This record gives sequence, structure tokens and C-alpha cells, in this order.
Amino acid sequence: MRRKIVVGNWKMNGSLASNERLLKALVEKIPQAISLDIVVCAPYPYLFQTQSYLKHSPIFWGAQNVAKFESGAFTGEVSVSMLKEFGASYVIIGHSERSTAYCESDENIATKFMMVKKAGMTPILCVGETLIEREAGIMEKVVSKQLDTIIEMYGEEIFDETVIAYEPIWAIGSDLAASPEQAQAMHQFIREKLSSNTKVIKSLKIIYGGSVNPQNALQLFSMPDVDGGLVGRASLNASDFESICHSAEI
Repeated sequence: MRRKIVVGNWKMNGSLASNERLLKALVEKIPQAISLDIVVCAPYPYLFQTQSYLKHSPIFWGAQNVAKFESGAFTGEVSVSMLKEFGASYVIIGHSERSTAYCESDENIATKFMMVKKAGMTPILCVGETLIEREAGIMEKVVSKQLDTIIEMYGEEIFDETVIAYEPIWAIGSDLAASPEQAQAMHQFIREKLSSNTKVIKSLKIIYGGSVNPQNALQLFSMPDVDGGLVGRASLNASDFESICHSAEI
């Protein structure tokens, strides 16, 4: 059985005071001995605070994006080496809220993916289709293209020890999650697409994101190819996030 993983994506939310309450609550609620990996991805300015509260807990932490360059004249960007100084071990790559609002290309996302891997950190690659693409029945073609760019640039073995988050764009923040059957179908498609590399298929985790909440988490996580979840809004509530993590343990 693959060890499940639940990732909280705070997005552009939080303050020093609210973060303190949330992090303290998570440390109190999440036991030291857990049978899954739990990650909190905080905004850049709060990585030091996140590290301070979580460093003696079983919870990992990470960032929501990273630069595709190591250093240089790139005002406003943050490199993988900077993230590592704050103990970050995971980085979300290619979230649709970034790729659409900031016009990130598949090639740009692939480069960031490689930068995270080279730094010894774990990329969480987001893939997914729009509602129009799903209604047109081309969702697998869309997701396949997103993966193919990385494969063509770096080879399939780059997916060893990584996380892919299937996030149907139409479900993000909409209170309309994909059905367990829809999630399973896409997760199975992704796993089969990468199945030619034995090492990759043993280590790769594929998680679902898009309006995950305490009410639907158990059904989603019970699907055979769903290895956990990428949680947005519900990760800002300690009780909700704990409940979702518990659903991944069952």
C-alpha cells in the first residue's frame, strides 16, 4: 500500500496571529505517530513562522511556488535554495491559479519541476482540465499534454519520488468536487501513463485537489488510485484539516 499524503495549501491567506492559532492547533491535534504524510504549504513570508511551530512535529511544510532560476536579477522571485533555508521540503508547481493568472507555460512549469528535484525537494505538480474541456471529453488529452512536456524535457524517470495533484480547474473553490469515480478514472489514467517506469510507479503519489472537505474526503481517499488530497480552504480550519487527514488514515 502506498503511504497517503494530505497537503494543505493556504494560498494567499493568513497573518502572524491567525497562523499562530492554526499551527498551534495542528500541532496539538496531529499525533506524533501517524500513518500518512501531512504537509502545510504557506505563503513565503510565513515560512519562518511555519518552520518554528512545526519543526518538532510530524508535519512537513513547503511553498506554493518557486522561481525557475537559482539566483540573479529576478525581482520578486524566490529560489529553491531560499526555500531550503527555511526547511521547506515540498513545493507546489503549476497550480492553475498561477498558470492562468500569470500565464505560466507548460515549459516554465517543467523547468520549475526540475529545479525542485535538483534541490532534493519534492514537487507537487498540479494538472487538470477546465469545465469546457471536460464537457468536450478531452480531459485526458489535456492532462497528458501537461505531463508530456516534462517527459519530453527531462524523461519519465523525473517523476520518481514526486507527487502529482489532479485538480480539475472547474472544481477548485467551487464547492463542486469531482465525484470519487471521476477522480479515480483520471488518477488511474495518470498512473497507467507513467507505468512503463517501474521505479516511478512504485514511488509516485497521485492526490486529488478541488473542494476537498471533511464531508467528501473519505469517499475520495477510498478510491484505489487516490493517494491523498491537496486541500485549499479547509486547510485553514484546524478541525476540518484534522478530519480530512483522519479520513486518509482509515
